[in-house]
Amino acid sequence: MVQYLNNNSGFNQWNAMRSEKKQSKSMGFFSWLVIIFLAWWISGMFINKKNVAPETLTTVAVEKSSAAINKLDSDKLSVNIQGLRFSNVSLKEHRKSATNTENVSLIDGETDFIEIGFVSADTQTPNINTKWNIDSNNGMVWNNNSKIKFNRNVSIADYVIRVSDTIKNSSIKEINVAPYARVVRGAANKASAAVETGGVVYANSNLDYANWMKLDKKPYAYSTVRGYFGFAEQYWETIVSVDANDQTISLKKSGDSYFADSNVAPVKIGAGQTATIDTYIFAGPRIGKVLDGASENIPNLSKTMDYGWFWFFAQPMLWMINWLFAIVGNYGIAIILMTLILRLLMWPLTRKSYVSTMKMQQMQPELQRVQKLYANDKARLQMEMMKVYQTHKTSPMSGCLPMLIQIPIFFALYKALLISVPMRSAKFLWISDLAAMDPYFILPILMGATMMLQQYLQSPKTKTTGNDAMASTQKAMKWMPILFTVMFAWMPAGLVLYWTMSNVFSIFQMYVIKKTSK
Repeated sequence: MVQYLNNNSGFNQWNAMRSEKKQSKSMGFFSWLVIIFLAWWISGMFINKKNVAPETLTTVAVEKSSAAINKLDSDKLSVNIQGLRFSNVSLKEHRKSATNTENVSLIDGETDFIEIGFVSADTQTPNINTKWNIDSNNGMVWNNNSKIKFNRNVSIADYVIRVSDTIKNSSIKEINVAPYARVVRGAANKASAAVETGGVVYANSNLDYANWMKLDKKPYAYSTVRGYFGFAEQYWETIVSVDANDQTISLKKSGDSYFADSNVAPVKIGAGQTATIDTYIFAGPRIGKVLDGASENIPNLSKTMDYGWFWFFAQPMLWMINWLFAIVGNYGIAIILMTLILRLLMWPLTRKSYVSTMKMQQMQPELQRVQKLYANDKARLQMEMMKVYQTHKTSPMSGCLPMLIQIPIFFALYKALLISVPMRSAKFLWISDLAAMDPYFILPILMGATMMLQQYLQSPKTKTTGNDAMASTQKAMKWMPILFTVMFAWMPAGLVLYWTMSNVFSIFQMYVIKKTSK
């Protein structure tokens, strides 16, 4: 990237033409770049989303259940079922870390659970301590004293748990039964790492997040015809969807627990009639294909995949990395190959930028002569410098386009690495997790060294003298490799690997262009 910001670029010449101040306006462009990055980072943490906040929300106490615990297993999940409650969801295909081979477990705290039940003013409904019977089909059965039968069947397909409740009214009167569902979890793992985490609600065709910090401050509520709710972490999410209309969904914190719940409009069940309510639980990784498959049961679940502002770059880049990994079997090598592909695609623009930069170096003596000759006549200075540009058939901004393209690519790759579940434990050489920082800071140092080499190769043979804007820029640019090394030191190692290899390929491209342009 540094080759586009060196003191010979058309951008800096253009600014030098307009000002003689010591502080070059070209540094304003770099400042603008840094501001964009900081704004993007901070906005994900502090920008408030639209929501409907009620004046009061009823706090539901967390009570332990005395019901017996049964375990349900599938090839992807295992879950503990305790009457109305579900907890300790184990993801069998995912490990906690590269060094911890235990399965990732969701809703696994002492007071963490998913609860799916009913309330009614017309008849008795099962509660958290109800003792259910098991029928011949391994279904759960409970009868109350008013000839109302509750039958619950639980099944698992991939990462979706289906809870099918059938209520049979054998009494002589109509009853109203209102389904409800809630997710209760502790306050651990609050770090968002620039990925949308915390409470998530899909209501009225809109996806809304309320991160942990927001939930610490106030509750949120939504009225919707159909939707889903739950909690999302960087790599995993637990989402619940009740297959019913007219729901009120709320997110809140009470004590040390966070609540996401839904209260559904009562279902009328006439005498001698039966009603079935299906509830779906997604407990699994935030992977595009997985969420797409689960969307068959929970519509629009795939929207919870947080690709960020530059999703149109992040999605294909994530696909490309996974495709290359399927070929080479290592994510570090896949990132290197992807970098090479991107640099080749940008070759025409890069070549044009390098050629323009070389012309700018050749123009230095003539530009400096014009600056000195018309130092006191700004209008004439601008006109004469534009003549120099036209004579050499170059543009002051011709070297900036490749860098502008790099900005969304950088942010998109940063987001792609943070949300990539397979990348979280991907190893490469001494790095045990490409989605985390380099623990030894080797890659950031290599990246800074390659930037410094680029800057050296791009520097002019004749140095700018005096206290003009160009001299100020030349001095400031010497600190850029150090500044970027510090900035990248705590970024994902995969991102630093990409930038380092991009610098290496740029140096090679510069060498080829210089050889072919002679």
